[in-house]
Amino acid sequence: MDLTVLLEPKLDLPRLAAVLDGMGHEGRMHTVRGWGLGRQAELFEATKGFKPLTLEHYVPSSVPALTEVIHHGRNTLPLFNNFQKRFCRPGDDADSADGAVLYGYNEGSTRGLTGPGYYVASEKDGVLVIDYRKTPKHKVVPTWPEIIPNSKKLGFLVYEGMVDYMHGISDHVSIGRAEKGGKMIDAYFVLVREDRPLAS
Repeated sequence: MDLTVLLEPKLDLPRLAAVLDGMGHEGRMHTVRGWGLGRQAELFEATKGFKPLTLEHYVPSSVPALTEVIHHGRNTLPLFNNFQKRFCRPGDDADSADGAVLYGYNEGSTRGLTGPGYYVASEKDGVLVIDYRKTPKHKVVPTWPEIIPNSKKLGFLVYEGMVDYMHGISDHVSIGRAEKGGKMIDAYFVLVREDRPLAS
């Protein structure tokens, strides 16, 4: 489905959100894969305060703790555009100092070079903050890779010192921009949550 009419000449965010909500997962993925740097930058700025995010957007309360929820990503880099962010809700043995958080890491074709890029995510004023300066104290999902510092391998070029800020677009789609070393950079990405099948 061509959603250009909802994006040009002026963004119609409520209608865009409604159409994305009405699509299936594959339709949402096909749509966001057509959003390049200019479009993602425009959407990130336009969605400030539009659809406040909570941790529930990334890991619904119906999903048990220590169970991953996959968000498929599309970034604006010249290469390696497709990736996943995998989130989970910590168990009761998590470090209580972290407060209300999610744990996660990045899955993609570059993981062997950069490391998994673990992070701790929290909500602040309707924005999800993905903080790579913090990592889980221990591996929380058995199938996830081992935790290594984000300064190891080529992670120092990608993840070390980075923070992502996420805005909501629709019930499944959010958009982010990266901060590196305390400075916002022109690196954007969009995430699409893949709903887990209901337990039988």
